[in-house]
Amino acid sequence: MKLFYYQENNFGDQLNNWLWDELIPGVLDNDESSAFIGIGTLLNDRLSQRTNNARLRVVFGAGVGYGQGTLQLDDSYKIYCVRGPLSAKTLGIDSQFALTDGAILIRKIYNYDNIKKSYKYSYIPHLKTAGEGWRLVCERLGFGYIDPHWPREKVLSCISQSEVILAEAMHGAIIADAFRIPWIPVVSHSTVLLSKWQDWCQSIDVEYKPSYIDRLHHPRQKIDILSPLRLARDWFRQKESASQLLNITKTVHPILSSDHKVESLTQEMYYRLQQFKQDWEQGVLSERI
Repeated sequence: MKLFYYQENNFGDQLNNWLWDELIPGVLDNDESSAFIGIGTLLNDRLSQRTNNARLRVVFGAGVGYGQGTLQLDDSYKIYCVRGPLSAKTLGIDSQFALTDGAILIRKIYNYDNIKKSYKYSYIPHLKTAGEGWRLVCERLGFGYIDPHWPREKVLSCISQSEVILAEAMHGAIIADAFRIPWIPVVSHSTVLLSKWQDWCQSIDVEYKPSYIDRLHHPRQKIDILSPLRLARDWFRQKESASQLLNITKTVHPILSSDHKVESLTQEMYYRLQQFKQDWEQGVLSERI
């Protein structure tokens, strides 16, 4: 069974390679006749084409979004769970399949307790807005900066060392909540898909109320005759962004799902993963291939 996920250097998507190998070792390989669809906003009209060699498609914790239309389910799909109630409603499946994002299962394999805190606040921007500008803003504020392009180990370590996470990257918030770290959702760019945030937030019984800030354009690296003017402009933009981010920490109360909710979701998600593994190993799914 081949793992299918969005192939980009993005922290949330890259969790797939590591997490599933740890939780269901020996199941995933390069056999394209079956596909495992886990972490990511992957359920759209493009999925069947992108897994066109698969006669079995296992959906485990993925969410609806992107694409140009709704995924049309057929007999090749075996759904164990989806990201949340909005995904289940869009797909027209029973609400019992609406659990939460698959990344919550990091609680089963990552030791996030008793880690020394290095930052009161850390900011993790969206993949499309991350870069040197935000790093400089966080440095100015004394905040931690977490880049979703960084290797998984570094991102997880930095999240766990923070007391509060400001997150434009949704999986920054998902991991923070899983680690029992309060978080504040932030939006600075139109590429942020609000529906996927709402889907996940409903799954953990919290309200999605993001704080909006201006998009930060990153400093130019090329040196030319206009560099002093551009440096001054960059400095002013970073100052404004720092002011906006600081204001959020002073006026917005961080979010955290209840201990009971996150633990019950973790256990139910893990139970269904073991059910999938058992179905696979016992050949229950082989008739679909």
